[in-house]
Amino acid sequence: MNDYAPWLEANDRYLAGALAELRARLERAAQRHDTPPAAPAAATALMESAPAVSTPAGPKHYWVARLFGGQHVPPSLAAAAADEPPAARPLVAAVPDDGTTAAAPDDDEGDHTPALAVLANRLGLSTFERDVLLLCIGMELDTRFPALCAQAQHDPARPYPTFALAFAVLDAPSWDALSPQRPLRYWRLLDIHQPGAQPLIGAALSADERVVNFVKGMNYLDDRLTPLLTALPPATLPPSQQAVADQLLDSLHHVPPGEPLPLVQLLGSDSVSKQAIAQAIAAAFGAQAYRLSAELLPAAVAEQETLLRLWQRESQLLPLALYLDAAEVEHGDAAAAWVRRFLARTGGLAFVDAREPWAGAATQALSVDVAKPTAVEQRSLWQRLLGDAAGAQPQQLAGHFDFNLGRIEQIAHGALAAAEDKPAALAPTLWQGALAHTRPALDQLAQRIEPKAGWDDLKLPDSEKALLRQIADQVAQRTTVYDDWGFRQRMNRGLSISALFTGESGTGKTMAAEVLAQELGLSLYRIDLSAVVSKYIGETEKNLRKLFDAAEDGGAILFFDEADALFGKRSEVKDSHDRYANIEVNYLLQRLESFRGLAILATNMKGALDSAFLRRLRFVINFPFPGSAERRAIWASVFPAQAAVGALDFDRLARLPLTGGSIQGIALNAAFMAAKAGVSIGMPLLLDAVRTEYRKLDKPINEADFHWLESAGGKP
Repeated sequence: MNDYAPWLEANDRYLAGALAELRARLERAAQRHDTPPAAPAAATALMESAPAVSTPAGPKHYWVARLFGGQHVPPSLAAAAADEPPAARPLVAAVPDDGTTAAAPDDDEGDHTPALAVLANRLGLSTFERDVLLLCIGMELDTRFPALCAQAQHDPARPYPTFALAFAVLDAPSWDALSPQRPLRYWRLLDIHQPGAQPLIGAALSADERVVNFVKGMNYLDDRLTPLLTALPPATLPPSQQAVADQLLDSLHHVPPGEPLPLVQLLGSDSVSKQAIAQAIAAAFGAQAYRLSAELLPAAVAEQETLLRLWQRESQLLPLALYLDAAEVEHGDAAAAWVRRFLARTGGLAFVDAREPWAGAATQALSVDVAKPTAVEQRSLWQRLLGDAAGAQPQQLAGHFDFNLGRIEQIAHGALAAAEDKPAALAPTLWQGALAHTRPALDQLAQRIEPKAGWDDLKLPDSEKALLRQIADQVAQRTTVYDDWGFRQRMNRGLSISALFTGESGTGKTMAAEVLAQELGLSLYRIDLSAVVSKYIGETEKNLRKLFDAAEDGGAILFFDEADALFGKRSEVKDSHDRYANIEVNYLLQRLESFRGLAILATNMKGALDSAFLRRLRFVINFPFPGSAERRAIWASVFPAQAAVGALDFDRLARLPLTGGSIQGIALNAAFMAAKAGVSIGMPLLLDAVRTEYRKLDKPINEADFHWLESAGGKP
């Protein structure tokens, strides 16, 4: 392959010679004393001999022909090259991150094919159309052309090319070159300046800037597309994702010659992994994949058509692949119709990032599910990046978090840099770094609770505490059991860890969730039902999907308080509202069963839950009303060490039939009263707070029952 400089020199010589020939033609036309035929007469003569209008074969990648050894060559290119020099060979276009590249030929045989010939072959221009384009390009490259154009048209007011001028000075004129379906206008190679009712044949013509630069040897991504497109970075795939890419490549390579490549639909929630697979496939085709967000697609039809046509043209001039990110587009949204239209017409090598297949988006499609690297692959990467200092961190991180390769590298490099001089700080730095990357998405969808309670703060019977410790142990040992011991390969359901906490309000369900979060070092998120449940059909599922997707990265415990509001029993379908309510419950069943993290459901109405949820829950823990011994332990531990506490009779206080939540409220109210009065917290103040709590709970107050308690402490 020759260097760019020799080819550019040869290309400049070709352009200089071609423009000199055009100048000579214009000079001869200017020297003629007779006026060129009027436009209608010229048009009539041309139409009598013009061939039928032929439409371009559509946007097909010429570079695919080279990669497949001659397959997928558009028929229009072969027809257009019949009266041309030997077919031009594709340009070398290694696209860097900024989208620019030099146009150098793929020239293994020493043939310096000029860029104009390459452009004509790729876009299917006839000889006449190519020369019309060169006439317009001459206006940009030679300052003598405006005066020559005016002289050749015998009109000083027309210092610009027109179709009429082209018919007068160029060989083999063809009227169908004016058709919107012929390359000059179909590919937007020319800008037509046609004010008012001026005839098309006399309108001023100018060459598109992108086309002028291509012919001069500068091949770069059109600057009208640059703000909308992002080049995907080079990708390194783990074995599980490489297998997906190989499967797709095999299918693409077996497309019959002459058939368009099918659309590749990459399904799933991890866009980063899907982008890596798309770029790996594009690189195997010698192309660069560019991401286009569906949110940036214009709403106006004319703007949509312009964007589509520019992309189709760029895909002929550069080895490109399209990655359309439609992950956030719902199939019923207004933008969905335009996405389908765009996908059906884009042509070439194209990928779409979606959660569900876009049925009818293209005549042919390949659909694959893309998942993040497996837990074993993630653990291997953690181990390789952290080295000997890793210890047990790779297994713990892979067990609690579900990251793609890029995120793992980012966290590991950041932690190693932060703990460079403090090896002992590596483990907590890694853990906090991993948690920090999971919080932003969840913070927008749920309420984060800072866990403060420990095992000693939890006053429960031993059997319930033992179940809570089992939950903590199973979450901590997931990687060992599921991956090292092979249970994940044997089972495709039932791998989620979920628990139901049931019992009266104030019996310690939220505190137990805090204890588990504290023990495991995970973030605890309480689900705000007001932000999830919607009266609009389909919105609740959409909100739940966002919530579970954000939590799939791991590092979080989802705590559904008042779970009966979401996980209620499915009812008999009597109208559309019942049907959609049941759909919400069914969706929750599916997501709860596939959720990788720990989900805790809390309710004081166990009977209101759908039985299908209970079957899928691994743990059900009943939080009983605290007995006398538990109440005494709660009273003894409810006051902080710094609080001014007087003589209290915990045995007598334990006789009050109160839950732990009520006891905490009573203690806090009594503390405020003591602070106001400037005294320590004593029995009289506590009993006043107890009376207030009874009134709040609508419990009857019998002062005789309080008399014996007051004897434990003096009046304030």
